[in-house]
This record gives sequence, C-alpha cells and structure tokens, in this order.
Amino acid sequence: MAGTAAAGAAGRTAGARRVLAPLALAQFICSFAGSNMNVMINDISEDLDTTVQGVQVAITIFLLVMAALMIPGGKLTDKWGRKRCLLAGLVVYGVGAVLSAAAPGLGVLILGNSILEGVGTALLIPPVYILTTLLFTDTASRARAFGAIMAMGGIGAAAGPLIGGLITSAISWRAAFVFQALVIVVIVVLSRGIADPLPPDPARPFDTVGAVLSAAGLVLLVTGILAVDNNGWLALGLLVAGALVLAGFFAWVRGRERAGREALLSTSLFHNRTSDLGLVTQNTQWLMLMGVSFTVAAYLQVVRGYDAIQTGVIFTAATLGILASSLAAEKLARRRPQRTLIMAGFVVTIAGIAVLLALVAGSPSAWAFAPGLLLIGLGLGVMLTPSVNVVQSCFPESQQGEISGLSRSISNLGSSLGTAVAGTILVSGLSKGAYAAAMAVLGVVGLGGLAAAFLLPRVRRPAAAGPEAVAAPGAPQQQ
Repeated sequence: MAGTAAAGAAGRTAGARRVLAPLALAQFICSFAGSNMNVMINDISEDLDTTVQGVQVAITIFLLVMAALMIPGGKLTDKWGRKRCLLAGLVVYGVGAVLSAAAPGLGVLILGNSILEGVGTALLIPPVYILTTLLFTDTASRARAFGAIMAMGGIGAAAGPLIGGLITSAISWRAAFVFQALVIVVIVVLSRGIADPLPPDPARPFDTVGAVLSAAGLVLLVTGILAVDNNGWLALGLLVAGALVLAGFFAWVRGRERAGREALLSTSLFHNRTSDLGLVTQNTQWLMLMGVSFTVAAYLQVVRGYDAIQTGVIFTAATLGILASSLAAEKLARRRPQRTLIMAGFVVTIAGIAVLLALVAGSPSAWAFAPGLLLIGLGLGVMLTPSVNVVQSCFPESQQGEISGLSRSISNLGSSLGTAVAGTILVSGLSKGAYAAAMAVLGVVGLGGLAAAFLLPRVRRPAAAGPEAVAAPGAPQQQ
C-alpha cells in the first residue's frame, strides 16, 4: 500500500513538472523578449538605418501592446479555452519572431516584434497563470509553481541582455529572434500534455467596446510619456486623452454591470485593498526592472561604446541575483510573511540603484556596475513571487481569468512605463547626466512601491496551516 501510494505521488509529481515546464518556459521567453533587445540598440539602429530612439519605440510598443491587450486576452480564455488561447498565442508570437528576424527596416521590425509578438504574449500569458491556479490545487504546490514561473520570468528579463548579447556578437541580432522562434516550437511540443481543467464557453459574451476603450486608453497614456521629449504640448494632450478614455472605459464597465451584462473587467476586482496594493507593487517592480535594464544598456552602448556581448556580460550580475533569490524563494516564504518579503525586496532594489549611481559615477571600470546590478537582481527575485501570490490569492477560481489578465496588464504596463520614462530622459542627453537622472527617478518610483508594500495588511498565519501555507484563491491572504 505504502509503495503504491509513493508511486502514485511520484507520478503526480512528474506529471506536474511536465505541465509546469511549458508554462514556466512561456513566461521566460516573453520576459526575455522584453529585455534582450536592449543590448542590440547599436546593431539594430546601424543595420536598419534608424536611431536609438527608434529602437526604444519598438521596445516600448512591444511592452505596450502586451499591457493594452492582456485584459482582453485574459477574458478570452473563458470563451475560447485556456489551452487554445495558449497555443494561439504561441503561434502568433512565433510568426512575429520569424518576421522580426527577416525585417528589412524598422517598420517590419515593429510589425513582427512589437505588434505580433506583443499580441501573442497577451494571448498566452493569462492562460499560464490561470492554468497554474487550476492545475495546482493544494496551496504548497501552487506556491512552488508560481515561484518557478515568476523565477523564470525574472531570469528571462535579467538574462535577456546576456543571452541576446552572446547571440548578437556570435552571429547577429537577427539570430536572437530565430532563437525565440525555436523556443516557441519547444513550448508548443511540451504543451501537448496540458489538459484544460475547464471546458470553453463559446456562448459567453465578450465586451468588444470595453476591450477597445481599455487598449486605447493605455496606448494614449504611454504614447504621451514617449512624446514628452519631442513635443510637450502633444504629450500633455495625449496624457489627458488617455486619462479621459480610461475614465470612459470604467464608466462603460459600470453601466454594463448595472444593466446586468458581463463587462470586460469586473469593478469588484478593485474593491479588495490587499489586491490593489499588490497590483501597485507588481507595476513598480517591473517598471524598475525594465527601466534599469534599458538605462544601463543604453548608457553602456551609446556613452561608453560597449558592444552587445560586453553589455550582456555586465548584466550577468543581475541574472545571478535573481537566480539566487528565486532558488531561495520557497525557503524564504516558509520563514517570512509575504508582506515582509516584498518590503525587503524593495529596500534591497533601491539600495542597488543607489550603489549603481555612486560607483558608476566614481569609476570608469565596467565592474562598477556589478554590485548594484547584483543587489537589484536579489531584491527583485525576493519580491516578484510574493506580489503575484498576494493578488491571485484574493479571488476565487471563477475570477482567475479576469484577475490574471489585469495582473499581467498592470505588470506589463509597468514594463512599458519603465522603458518609456527611462528612454525619454536618456534621449534628452545621455552625456549630460541623463543616466543619473533616469536612475534617480527609478529610485523614487521604488520608494512608492515600498510605501504600497508597507500598507499591505498584516494577517497572521493560522497555527494549524503549517509553514508552507499560502492562501488559496478566495481566501484571506496570509501576510
């Protein structure tokens, strides 16, 4: 009997790993895509006869498309099915990667990388988080699964510059997109073993007007930030227009709910204080990660003249930091409340930014970047998983599609804002102290994230729950 039970447990563990592998790898490649182009700035701009700002626009549009479409993508999982959306997203992403590899100019690169890869990501990422919630039903396994997925996401973002730099230097920047396409093929093959726990509901209504309004509002908002450097009045107009469109979106959603019709996003998602604060921390974390990545990469290549491989090697420190803290995530979660981990992560990340500012200003050596990037990687690795758990665990399974889309949209909005804000400051004058200004702004943003983490409610763990207890969706969050 004992042997049979042990064999059954081993089989379930192996099956869980087979399911988790494609989900974690999908998060890795999407995060990788958001940061690997940072080390190709000079190569792409020279090859495609464009500018640093042109490459920045391509990177930002990719992140923005993800943020704008993540909420509709999460909602479509209920209508089309989670596995079907995952596979559709992978195919669209793969086509975009191949098109980017063959791009003759910036326009085609934006179509392939920024738009098609962005749309593909918006379709495939919500199913990753929904399937994880539905397939890993006990609290301990769910916590480990989310930890693995967020670790792969953080490593993908931090290792993107290194992997992209190696590929660019050894072959070309185009080969980096071929690498993405090959990884997508691997994920599609591995995904065959995933079974959707819930049947799709083709008759379920989809709020098309809400989807258009939410996407348009986010696009206008981030485009306004990008336009600050070129035309202040245009930027202000875009920002105001974006705010008005988003206000119209929420008015539309409330109107549909009052009429008893299903809206793109339930306003009840914003009635949970813990979740709201958790979303703020997620947005801030990715804003800092992508902002630092773009700022340091642009400074190294444009001001110091480093090539792609040299720039990527310098980012190894951040990758090692995220990897080390991610490997320790499960042990830390057993010993410390999630609120404490998020706060500690912000403190360490802000300290890393301060170290970057101090050492880089006083030393011409490339090694001056290592201590600060290591601290930033350690801090982000500590808090990425707890922030996701805080948000996802506040809602029942019936709302996992909505909250997964909202959560990923908020995170990707942070990524696009980080690149947009840092890029806008840098383009204004890389040799005139803009590097220090961009890093200082990111540090101040980090203080805002720390304040949100501090405001998360303190909830004691139930004594009977054990050290690995993590609240299941719909239960009060264990802080």
